[in-house]
Amino acid sequence: MRALAYDAYGGLERLAFRDLPVPAPGRVEVLVRVRAAALNPKDSFVRKGRFRLVSGRTFPKRVGADFAGEVVEVGASVSGIEVGDRVFGMLEEWTYRRGTVAEYVAPRASEVARMPRLLSFEEAAALPLVSLTALQALRDIAHVRAGDAVCVHGASGGVGTAAIQLAVALGAIVTTTSSAKNLELCRSLGAAEALDYASDTPFASPHRYRVVLDAFGNLSFDRVKRVLTPDGIYVTTVPSVRIVRDSLRTLARQPRARLVVVRARRADLDGVARFVENGLLRPVVDRVVAFDDAIEGIRHLETKRSRGKIIVKVA
Repeated sequence: MRALAYDAYGGLERLAFRDLPVPAPGRVEVLVRVRAAALNPKDSFVRKGRFRLVSGRTFPKRVGADFAGEVVEVGASVSGIEVGDRVFGMLEEWTYRRGTVAEYVAPRASEVARMPRLLSFEEAAALPLVSLTALQALRDIAHVRAGDAVCVHGASGGVGTAAIQLAVALGAIVTTTSSAKNLELCRSLGAAEALDYASDTPFASPHRYRVVLDAFGNLSFDRVKRVLTPDGIYVTTVPSVRIVRDSLRTLARQPRARLVVVRARRADLDGVARFVENGLLRPVVDRVVAFDDAIEGIRHLETKRSRGKIIVKVA
């Protein structure tokens, strides 16, 4: 099979398509013929060596964490997923396993679920990582409840567009920050107030939030704590020494700072599918690129100007 990979940390020049063996699924894995895969900023962070202490020095490394496709083989101990199922899912992020920009992938069965019936492969591939990140940040870490004031910072990207919709579905009143050109997009997804981060002051009085979700990763707890309620929480999607420090020093006091480390769970993917089928969540796709143009898709991703997800059509 063909897969996008690299042999050393560095820039886009390290990326190339190569021929690799089709993976053989283990007892708890399924083999999926990939029809579409999503590109994510963390793919670039890993490739550039930002997390090399945990991503390691074993090469080649591959690209892509989430996907949609068709099951062609199941492991001996797999239940609930069958050959022929149209599925979507993501590889477990915290292990730095990647490799969905490829013709086949062999995830654990717990990392996949049946696709929402209403979606194409390209639309379904846009959802797993960003939707699970937003859902686990808002529901499991921030415990968002009806009436909460939630601010989504960096709201026009993949995690941000999912977070707006899921926060609204959980009953929150959502404020967003984005560039001026994306304000209408944020409103269309359910934001009650859409602010331009270049000209507005979302983290100064009179604004007040119980939750700030930093989907872009360029805020800090010290910057936003003045606008958090006494029981408020700042959640970021980007790991750093600073967020580890802030999380430790707010373990026993409020407001708090936390990092979301997304986990691949079939139950949560099933929940995402239900949100879609109930009209509460829709994928936001910036563009779909052909398999052979995946590197150009990554180049656009690294401009940080995409609206929603960039999808690689593998079929």
